[in-house]
Amino acid sequence: MGNIWTEPAVSGHDTKEEAEAYDEWFRKEVQLALDEEGEDIPHDEVVATLRARAAERRKARNAR
Repeated sequence: MGNIWTEPAVSGHDTKEEAEAYDEWFRKEVQLALDEEGEDIPHDEVVATLRARAAERRKARNAR
């Protein structure tokens, strides 16, 4: 386990145990993402897709 700063005002965790549990969860999530198989999607493509979705929602909301 890495060196975890457990000062509540800095880490956002009330106890060392909470900080360690979060660190363990976060590391597992990162490893899952690294191990994930499948096609990588370029950042620009993701941004364009999300912007298009947002525009469609705005259009639908304004059409009401």
